[in-house]
Order: sequence, then structure tokens, then C-alpha cells
Amino acid sequence: MRLTLFARLFLGYLGIFILILAVSAYAVIELRRFNNITRSVLESDNRVLDYQKKLTDTLLSEIRYERRFIITRDDALYDQFLLFKNDFELYLEEATALADPEASGFLRRAGGHHQSYQDLVDQEVKYLKARKDYPYERYKQQKERAADLISAELKKLAGYSQQNTYGKIQTLAEAGSNAGRVALLITGASLIFVITISFFITRSITRPISILKMKTRDIAKGHFEGDLNVASPPEIAELASALNFMSRKLKDLDRMKSDFFSSMSHELRTPLTSIKEGVSLLLDGVGGPLSDKQKKLLRILAEESERLISLVNSLLDLSKMEAGMMTYTFEPVPLVPLIDKVVIELAPLVEAKRIQLETKIAAGLPAPRADNARILQALRNLVGNAVKFTPEGGQVTVSARHSDRTVEVSVADTGPGIPVESLTTIFEKYQQATAAGSYRIKGTGLGLALVKHIVTSHGGKVWAESEPGQGSRFTFVLPV
Repeated sequence: MRLTLFARLFLGYLGIFILILAVSAYAVIELRRFNNITRSVLESDNRVLDYQKKLTDTLLSEIRYERRFIITRDDALYDQFLLFKNDFELYLEEATALADPEASGFLRRAGGHHQSYQDLVDQEVKYLKARKDYPYERYKQQKERAADLISAELKKLAGYSQQNTYGKIQTLAEAGSNAGRVALLITGASLIFVITISFFITRSITRPISILKMKTRDIAKGHFEGDLNVASPPEIAELASALNFMSRKLKDLDRMKSDFFSSMSHELRTPLTSIKEGVSLLLDGVGGPLSDKQKKLLRILAEESERLISLVNSLLDLSKMEAGMMTYTFEPVPLVPLIDKVVIELAPLVEAKRIQLETKIAAGLPAPRADNARILQALRNLVGNAVKFTPEGGQVTVSARHSDRTVEVSVADTGPGIPVESLTTIFEKYQQATAAGSYRIKGTGLGLALVKHIVTSHGGKVWAESEPGQGSRFTFVLPV
């Protein structure tokens, strides 16, 4: 089952949306990770460092007031010592609550040494208040040793916290770098994915539409053969089916029209020939003497009969060519005598319109294998049209030359020219083109269609070149 256009577009956009959602989710996760690391640095490591500084300062204050008290035995100094001791213990508790296990170990050991220091001070105070002798130097050394151990642990804590902060910053930098690479990779993959989806969805729509457009152009040119079978979404498949139905109906209509014209031409040719022969007999005086007025009328009848017979013959020839029933006798045909014959036949009309008709035939022109009568018919149509559409005092040039295993014949005129949009349809039957601003010359629109069929049947090509107001050039080539 083929997906509809809506389903294809929906699935394509859904895939793009999911991809965007995944990229956004990754970005949110990475940002949360960065935020956690930053919060850890700000709320833990930096605060632990602040407490380390406070503990160090508080310890120094304790030692200072403790030494002054030992020397002066002033209770106010001892009270200050106790105040800083309480601050130290408070800071130690708060820092331990923030610190990680490793930092807590430093704080725990520092607290143990501080307790040892405090015990020594308490013992020494008891001796002083009891006014007893005691080993002052030994207590002093032990207190200094305890203070040094506390300072050492606090320095280790500071070093650890700084290193931990640096490590987290490094981790943050690496994570940012990795996130950048991943983001770049995801962006590239997303672009490729989006372009791929867009390409295939667009191609699945535009390709059958392009085929439909080409088929429509073929139908417009009168080519109805072959049904259109294209792999496409259901909507376009229905359109193709409707186009096939229309093409078959137009083909049937075109066949009926051709059959009608063929039948009509057959039916008309016999009576028209009889009329022509009858008029000819009357002009010869078979029915008795004629007045000048009667002769004039009979000549008009003879000319019109000849024109109608020519039209009927053209219709019959075109019907045979379209049906593939026209027979050709191919033999080497010199083109120069045919061109000369056409020029002689058109001489009266050329002289009447005071047109300059000249030929430019290349020397050594080879003779293509062709049907003599049909090539003559094509030349008559091309040169006759050029003379007919060229105004009085204009010029018509018939040229022929040998080019790359072909013979090329051109008929150029100085007529009104052909609109650009008509150059592709001018060779279709019943088609006539008139340049803007010029008058329309009466015709059947069959001559150029006959020329195309004749030239194509000989394996050649025919085309027109023109600019409105600059004349036209019709060219056909035949293989040698």
C-alpha cells in the first residue's frame, strides 16, 4: 500500500521533529550536567575553601590569645580564647557538612588534633588556676605540635579543594569540548537526515508530476499512444489514471476525426474531379460557344475546383501518413532539379508580388535516397508558404548544402516572422501562426504537417527559426 501525500509529509516532518527533540534533549542533559558541576564548584569546593581560611584564621587567633593568657593570666584573654575555640568548632561542623568524603577526612583529623590542643590548654589552665608548677616547656612543645598538625591538615584540605575545583573545571572544559563535537556531529547528521528525507519526499512527489507534465505535453502535441504507468502516491496515481482515460478518449476522437476526413476526402474527390473535367470541357467549347463573362466564371470554377482537389489530396495524404499507410519509393534523388522545378512553378506568383526568389546551391551536392514525389511535395509547401507570406518587394532564398553525411535544405523569407511560442507547434496539423501586427493569410494548416511527416519518414529532421518582424527560416535535413 502506497502512502498518501499527507502521510508522506506527516511522517517526514515527524521524523524531523523527533530529531530536533532528540537534539534538544541532549542539549538539556548537557546543560544540566554543566550546571551541576558549576553548582558543585560554587556551593561545595569554594565554600569549603572559605571555611578553610576561616578555620586557619580562627586557629591563629586561638593560639595568640592562649599564649597571652599563659603569660598574663588575664581571664579576659582566656574568654577570647574560648570564643575563638567555639567559632573553630562551629566552622569545623559546617565545613564537614559541605565537604565530600575526602575533604571530610582532612577536617576530621584537623578536629582531632584541635581537640588534643584544647585538652592540653585545659590541663595547663587547671595548673595555672591551682598555682601549681607544671612542665611548661613540654606543654608548649605539645601545643605547638598539635597546632602544626591542625595547620597541615587545613593546608591539605586547601590543596585538595583547589585541585578538586581545577579538576571539575577541566572536566567542564572537556565536557564542553565533547558537547561541541557531539553537537557538530549531530548537526551534520541532522542536516544529512533532513536533506535525505526532503529529497526522497520531494522526489516521490515531483518525479511523477514531471512525468505527468511530459505526458500532458505529448497529448497537447497530438501523441496519444501508451498509457502512463508511474509509481506514485495514490492522489497522483488517480490523476495519472484520469489522464490515461482522457488520452484514450482523445485518441479515439482523433481517430474518428481522421476517419471522417479520410472518408469525406474520398467521397469529395470523385465529384470534384468530375466538376473540374466538366468545366474543362465547357471551356473547350464542347457545349457551344461561350461569352467572355461565361468563360471568366468557368475559369473561377476551374481554379476553385483545383484548390479543393489539392486540399482533399492533402487530407488524404496526411491521413495515410498518420495511419502508416503511405508508400514510399526510395531511390537516389538529385535535389537541384526538384528545387528548380518548384521555382519555375511559382514564377508567376513571384513576378506578380515582385518578390526576389533566388537559389544558393552548394557545388557537389549528393543525392539522398528519397521518394521523388514526396520531397517535391515538401519543397512545394515550404517555398510556396515563403512566397505566400512574404510581402511585395520581399525576398525568398532557397539554399542547399552538404553537411556531415546529410543534405541540408533551407527556405528563408523576409515575411512577418513567427512568434517564439508558435515555433514548437507550427508543424502540427491545422496550426497557423501570425506575428503580432500582421494580417492573417488564409490557409489550411496542413502543409507544414505534411512536410514534417515526409521528412520524418525519410529519417530526417525539420525545424523553424524566426523572430517576429525579421522573417523565417525553415530547414530540413535528409541522410545521405
